[in-house]
Amino acid sequence: MEYTTEQIGKMGQQVVDLLTETLQREAETVGIQEVETQIREIVRQIGATALGQYLSAQSSEIEPRLPCACGGEMQYQRQREAQIISVFGPVKYQRSYYAGCSCGTGQAPLDQKLGLHPGSVSTGLAELLALGGIELAFEQGRRWLEKYLLFSVSANTVRRATEDRGARRAAQEAEWRKQSQTESWLQERQRQTGPVPQRLYGSIDAAKARIEPRCPEEKAQREETFRDLKVGCWYELEAVPPAQRSHRQREKYDREQQVFRAKNLRYYCDLEEAKQFGQLVWATGCRVLADFVPELIFVCDGAVWIWNLVKQYYPQAIQIVDWYHATTHLDKIAVMAFSDLAQRKDWLAKVKECLWQGQVQDVIQACQALVLHHPNVGSEIAYFINNETRMDYARFRAAGYAIGSGTIESACKQIVSQRLRMSGAQWTVDGAVYTAKARAAWLSGEWDLLPLAV
Repeated sequence: MEYTTEQIGKMGQQVVDLLTETLQREAETVGIQEVETQIREIVRQIGATALGQYLSAQSSEIEPRLPCACGGEMQYQRQREAQIISVFGPVKYQRSYYAGCSCGTGQAPLDQKLGLHPGSVSTGLAELLALGGIELAFEQGRRWLEKYLLFSVSANTVRRATEDRGARRAAQEAEWRKQSQTESWLQERQRQTGPVPQRLYGSIDAAKARIEPRCPEEKAQREETFRDLKVGCWYELEAVPPAQRSHRQREKYDREQQVFRAKNLRYYCDLEEAKQFGQLVWATGCRVLADFVPELIFVCDGAVWIWNLVKQYYPQAIQIVDWYHATTHLDKIAVMAFSDLAQRKDWLAKVKECLWQGQVQDVIQACQALVLHHPNVGSEIAYFINNETRMDYARFRAAGYAIGSGTIESACKQIVSQRLRMSGAQWTVDGAVYTAKARAAWLSGEWDLLPLAV
């Protein structure tokens, strides 16, 4: 919707006249910040008045009677006032109201037509509140929004708007799950497949969030629990041009001869057991055509539940254990076995070079040689035995594959650490899940694709 320069100019002059009159009446000398705030306040009040008048004007022609959903009939009562809270603050409007059916219900056709809920926030305001709620603690978001909107809402209103967006995402994902398990849908999808990326990455991990007591025993002890919020991400990678590399990336290129950055990221998450989460892994994968991609690569840590899901849903995928997780296990072994720092450093240099070259058997043998004198090392060796085929780093690098899972580490930080694990944060299950899902939708660039309110 566009307006002419002349129209905007006339309205702008009216605002200036009103502002000038106000300042002259109050005999105040103000700075530019106060002028900006005063203009915003004038525009806000004009917007609230205009929206109220617009809504009142939309009330349809009065009909003496209307059919009721129960099968009965309602009669016109009167023009009844209602109020919503919009991006301009509280807005009052008049609309036709019908009642008198034997079922006892009443109805305002305008509310149903425009999706208005008297006493609640408008859809436009709800979106702004949810954006504040996915970024900040609800009370902090409320305070920030008050400075932005020039009126106040409660922290609970921010929370409800945020969780509503998350519930929409959950409903959307439930539909994806249903589709991905329907043979007819899968067959139709196969016939209508569009462009497929040549190479696609997937990563899965989990991070802990503090959840309020959820069972009688926990409630009796008044103890919260920490539960794993599982997080997944689909993404593509592109090489970072030399001119755009940071100092750290230049050092990485000198060492590894490759520096990537992620693009087209799609995040998903849930607070559920691995078996149920696997359905979401498959459903979201169907959306990004993961099962059609010529080269599908999973880069994850060594958690058994993760690789079980990958093998179950994407057996054709190339499986890579994150290089940095693998070296962390070598660091642990070195600390167990060597108190002398020089010996520790020398041993680590040798085994890490073997690992870098994909010589996992040499790494295992080097670790096993320590077991006789350091039995506790044995618990770490299984990590390399179980993931040997996922540590062929020389071959992976030669093929141009990324061997680091920084993308999913970043996902866990952005979704869990930066929001769910804020200082003092404690969640109900639904609150944690819906807030995380809303944030994942925003980070994925899919905020505007969420379905209507559930």
